[in-house]
Amino acid sequence: MKERDDTQPLNESMVIDDAYWGGKKNDGIRGRGATSKTPFLASISLTEDAHPVKMRLSRVTGFTKQELAAWAKKHLSPGTLVVSDGLKCFPTIEKADCKHEPIIARTDNGYDEYGVFKWVNVMIGNIKNALHGTYHHVSPRHLPRYLAEFCYRFNRSLSCTQWLIGWHT
Repeated sequence: MKERDDTQPLNESMVIDDAYWGGKKNDGIRGRGATSKTPFLASISLTEDAHPVKMRLSRVTGFTKQELAAWAKKHLSPGTLVVSDGLKCFPTIEKADCKHEPIIARTDNGYDEYGVFKWVNVMIGNIKNALHGTYHHVSPRHLPRYLAEFCYRFNRSLSCTQWLIGWHT
């Protein structure tokens, strides 16, 4: 499943965000720098009406410029419009001949005032809840296979929007 999805690049317009899997260890470090968290990249292709069509979840070693440039060359078609938040590594996506549009959408009322990251955040939440509810333990070593299972089902479902909404409610 994973190998087949990795050969099909995402194209047209998409939203991308950083995400982490795992809990905290008792080493005192919390948040993004925690030693037990596994970083992965969540991306979703959208139609002109901003409905999700295809998703890709990829484990990365970290959110560095080199890692994101390599990911973009492998998984994106040239000319793709990529919308992301203000993370400093995302502009390197342009090295893969893609257009990058950073949107920093923080306001006093909430994170995403314009609804740009709605579907990618719903997707991340649904997948994390499904993994927590289904499996006792997901090791970082096997996380890409678990994520690929969700991508495979989503990318081949008849109504991606219903799939996301069904999990969200």
